[in-house]
Amino acid sequence: MKSLYWRLSLSFILVLLLVGASYILITTKNAQRYFQETTQKLNAEVASYLIKEVNPFQDGKINEEALGVIMHSMMAVNPGIEVYLLNPKGEILSYVVLDQLVKLKAVDIAPVEQFISEGGSEFVLGDDPRNPGTTSVFSAAPVYENGELQGYVYITLESEKFDAISSDLLGSYWLGLTLNSILITLIVGLLIGLVLIAWWTRHLRKVVVAVEAFKEGDLQSRVPQSTSNSDLALLGKTFNSMADTILDNIEELKNVDALRRELIANVSHDLRNPLAIINGYVETLQIRDEKLTPDEKRSYYKIILNSVDKLTKLVTDLFDLSKLESGQMQVKKEKLKIQELLVDSSLKYELLAQSKDISISSSICANLPVVEADLYLIDRVIQNLLDNAVKYTPDHGHIELEACSAPGGVKIRVKNSGEGIPKEDLESIFDRYYKVDKDMKGIEGSGLGLAIVRKILEIHGSKIHISSDSESYTEFEFVLPA
Repeated sequence: MKSLYWRLSLSFILVLLLVGASYILITTKNAQRYFQETTQKLNAEVASYLIKEVNPFQDGKINEEALGVIMHSMMAVNPGIEVYLLNPKGEILSYVVLDQLVKLKAVDIAPVEQFISEGGSEFVLGDDPRNPGTTSVFSAAPVYENGELQGYVYITLESEKFDAISSDLLGSYWLGLTLNSILITLIVGLLIGLVLIAWWTRHLRKVVVAVEAFKEGDLQSRVPQSTSNSDLALLGKTFNSMADTILDNIEELKNVDALRRELIANVSHDLRNPLAIINGYVETLQIRDEKLTPDEKRSYYKIILNSVDKLTKLVTDLFDLSKLESGQMQVKKEKLKIQELLVDSSLKYELLAQSKDISISSSICANLPVVEADLYLIDRVIQNLLDNAVKYTPDHGHIELEACSAPGGVKIRVKNSGEGIPKEDLESIFDRYYKVDKDMKGIEGSGLGLAIVRKILEIHGSKIHISSDSESYTEFEFVLPA
């Protein structure tokens, strides 16, 4: 966090320096132009004054003596000027300068003509005869004799001495301006910038504090909510959402681990009981084989066979549920007339129901639509529901099996009388090994039947619903898509 703060601060200072340097450069250039333009406007009539004092040409020739006197007089008054006499093409005919370092033989006549035509009202730079390739502020005036243009008086207003002095002054001014500007810019900009950066990154500091606390094990650590829509505020909200998801996942993992432990305990118990019975009766048959009567042996074999059936059903249910949950169960959907399957299932359970004096009534509507489903799996669903109904229906009770057309398919309902399921247990009844009454005795089963029912129906795009009255009935209902 500190590293980011200082990186932002240094970046801000660098930007200030670049902006300050650009400002100084632009200001200096503009000041120099302003000074040149002011100089030109103030001295625009200098060349005209010279011509009024003396005509540089006499009888078509240069009046060297008179011109020299007046030129030197003007330079004595203003040593910053240099005077040149040009012919109409811009060629230098004569000049008066402090030394003889004139390097050009001619100057560009276009700026001279522009200056004269505009009367010196516009800023124009002309060639500097002493410094080829550079320009200078100037004043110019045409020279006529007998109405005929003889040439021009061309006066530069920035001599080399003037340039040297102005450069020194400008350098000192620039240095002072630079130091003062940079100093003031840094102090003011730094103070404002550091405050602004600290203000802008306040949300980030809150995020860092929350993340550090979360990393140290405080899973309830969250970034304080903000009404701002900034990116950093959004980052805080995203972290809070992520932390909530992680916490939910941890709770889910705890629940899964608890279910795993419960599953292992239940499976171990369910496997241990029939194995113990098988082991006990097999040992009895081995030890007392000759002493047992044929009826006793048949009874023992029947008990062993029943225990084997229970083990087989438990293992089958476990494997089937595992395949259903992992998506490895092969589903072979086909067109089915569900009424035939329902009638067969009802007949299978009539004998078992009669042993408890339970009546089963079937109400199957005519002309049911053909459904698309896996025959084996749907048969498993109906058998599990009927098996569950027979187990939990008391003696002399009643079971109803109903099938009717419904929007999108066939609605199937299995209802049994007797003690129902409390409301607080309805959401958990389809969990594996879940029992409403943990101390219930005499009810045999793997505890996986309803979990298998739910998974099979989910594969078929259906959902099972349960309704119950804790004192009178329990009802399961689902719709098979047509």
